[in-house]
Amino acid sequence: MKSKTSPSVLERIRRLSAVAVVALCALPLLAWKSGDALPKLDGFGLEGNLPALAGKVVLLDFWASWCGPCKKSFPELDKLQQAYKDKGLVILAINVDEKADEMASFLKDHPVTFPVVRDAKQKLVAAAGVESMPTSVLVDAKGVIRFQHTGFRGAETIKQLTEEIEKVLAGK
Repeated sequence: MKSKTSPSVLERIRRLSAVAVVALCALPLLAWKSGDALPKLDGFGLEGNLPALAGKVVLLDFWASWCGPCKKSFPELDKLQQAYKDKGLVILAINVDEKADEMASFLKDHPVTFPVVRDAKQKLVAAAGVESMPTSVLVDAKGVIRFQHTGFRGAETIKQLTEEIEKVLAGK
């Protein structure tokens, strides 16, 4: 005997499945977790000059030239860099474009004062488990990952980053 499931039950199952998918998508997918030590960046074959990071609060920003939200985030991140650089913050942008000219073109249109390196072979982005752009990781002066963000939602993200940067700079 074949059992029948009513359309209303099927609809509820579909809705619950959709909710589960949304909930799973909201979970952080980074391999790095808050409380982990940031690995030494010089072992990932990054192109460009890595700044001195020891003893600094570091905001790593993974980005790509094709990323619309990255275009909006760059000027805001540059404002954060200017506001907090004398207090010990270093923003380090990590580009994941395979072609250097794509990164260069983006930077020509969106110049910044913070250092930018390129992860052309995507070794660092793979180690971090970054799956979407932009993704940022805030690291305290001891080299411990404290906060992570996926995406850029304008003023909301800048407010969160500002609060977190101030907490970490204060040693909290």
